[in-house]
Order: sequence, then structure tokens, then C-alpha cells
Amino acid sequence: MTTTTPGGPGTYAPRPGAAPLGRMIAAQAALETRMLLRNGEQLLLTVIIPTLLLVLFSSVDIIDTGAGKSVDFLAPGVLALAVMSTAFTGQAIATGFERRYGVLKRLAASPLPRWALMTAKTLSVLVTEVLQVALLAVIALALGWSPRGGPLAVLLLLVLGTAAFSGLGLLMAGTLKAEATLAAANLVFLLLLVGGGVIVPLDRFPDAAQQVLGLLPISALSDGLREVLQHGAGMPWGDLSILAVWAVAGLAAAGRFFRWE
Repeated sequence: MTTTTPGGPGTYAPRPGAAPLGRMIAAQAALETRMLLRNGEQLLLTVIIPTLLLVLFSSVDIIDTGAGKSVDFLAPGVLALAVMSTAFTGQAIATGFERRYGVLKRLAASPLPRWALMTAKTLSVLVTEVLQVALLAVIALALGWSPRGGPLAVLLLLVLGTAAFSGLGLLMAGTLKAEATLAAANLVFLLLLVGGGVIVPLDRFPDAAQQVLGLLPISALSDGLREVLQHGAGMPWGDLSILAVWAVAGLAAAGRFFRWE
């Protein structure tokens, strides 16, 4: 179909060309979110495992979490685990296999810039985390959770935690083979689940181990959320600083070493 106005003879209508950048990012983010929510393995990591851990350890006295209700200790840690499962484990595995099957290579040849693709993936992670946090908060409240503290501190912790884990996940997906990424991401998930202060308090470990484990992003995120939501503390600057360092280092390394093919 051609038209003579307003561009003159030979002008095509509708006008061909790439969609506006904002629309492309939104469409890609929506696609990434749908793919994530339809993936059974991703749902296991992002929803089922955190929910089961929260319900099981809150209902059964398996681990001594100190004074107070178990759910008050466990809920912040499980929220941290949910962030890690989506931003790190799930994103690393999905991106690793997209790279293996040439999906990223084809997307890189599209009008969507590479940085916009990473932005869309990040938006997808954030949307998924909002759903996770809402679901886990409802379950925790039903189990008797009594959260305290300010929402701004919680928001900063979640955003910095997401940035830190996203950088590490993209770094792993962009440097290792897909099978190696799958194995390594799941192994790291299990190790940090046990040693990151999620369900086992860090003070149960030897002093030397506590010093090292306390510097991990999952430990900083779970400890910071616990300080705010369980103890009603103000801004946890120490934990925020640790997460900020991991976020800058992880994203910088991912940007430097990520291979698209």
C-alpha cells in the first residue's frame, strides 16, 4: 500500500521501521516475564522452594532461630532467598541456554540494543520479585509474622540485592557453557541457602566462618532485611554497602566479559 501524502509518492503507510525504544523494551520485558512464569523449573526455584521452606521451618521446630517466633526470623531470609533465586539462579540458567541456542545472537541483530535487552531482563526480574514478595508476605502474615521497620530500607535492600545477584548471574551465563551454568547456579543456590543466613543463623557457624559468610551478598541481604523487619532497625548501612560493592563489581564484570555467542 502506498500513499502520496504527506510524504509524497512512494511513501509506505504504515511507515516501516523500528518501534520506539521504550515500546521495544516493554514488549521484551513482557515476553521475558511470560517465559519465566511458564517455566516449571523457574517456578520451582522462585515460588515453590521458598514457600515450602517458609511454611516448613515456621511450623516445625527444626532449627533454633533464637528468641521470638520462628517466622519473624525466617520471613526476611526467605525473601532474600526469593531475590537470589530469581535474579541469580533463574536468570543465569535461562540466559545461559538462550546464549547456547543462539537466541541472544539473533536478538543482538534486531533493532533492540543489547543494553536494552539487559534492561528488559532486569525489568522482568523485578516484576517477578514483586509477585514473589507479595505471595511470601501473605503466607508469612498468615503464619503470624509481625514485620517492623521502614519500607524505604527494605526497598533499597531488595533493589541492591537484585542488582548484585543479576550481575553475578549474567556474568556466569555469559562466560560458562549452558550445562556448566546450570550445574554451578544450582550448586551455588544450595550452598548459599545453607550458609547464607537464610534458615540457619550465622552465629551457629565458627567465628572465622562468620567473618567470611557475612560478606556474601545473600548474607548481607538476609541480615539487612532481618535487622529492619524483625528488629525494627533503621537504615542498615553496612549491609547496603556490601550489596553495593557486589552490585558494582558483578555488573561491571558482566559488562566486560559477557559473550553473546
